[in-house]
Amino acid sequence: MALHLEKGRQSEQLALRYLRKQGLKLITKNFSRRGGELDLVMREPEKDILVIIEVRYRRNKLYGGAAGSIHTAKLRRIVQTTQALLQQHPQLCEMPVRFDVVALHGDPANPQIEWIKAAFGADALG
Repeated sequence: MALHLEKGRQSEQLALRYLRKQGLKLITKNFSRRGGELDLVMREPEKDILVIIEVRYRRNKLYGGAAGSIHTAKLRRIVQTTQALLQQHPQLCEMPVRFDVVALHGDPANPQIEWIKAAFGADALG
């Protein structure tokens, strides 16, 4: 497995563990369709919100860090893949959707974790 894929998998596991401690419940991970993938799909039980989470790791915060590495084309793919998820699982359509980012920085074995709730909305893409 390529090093960047292994770091991505490790970052997703760390983010998942962190979010579970915050009370979120995993629905699925690595949901993919042609042209896109959702890292984590979770539910925030208290508010009954479907939370789509993009996980990003960067060694440092230069040039916008992990969160700053998500460009418009990536956001568009996340929204399109979320639409495919909702088509395949209509029971999820009952919940409002929120798009979050979990940005990890620093030492890959023990990174700093920043959870950015409502990092963007589907309407922001035009």
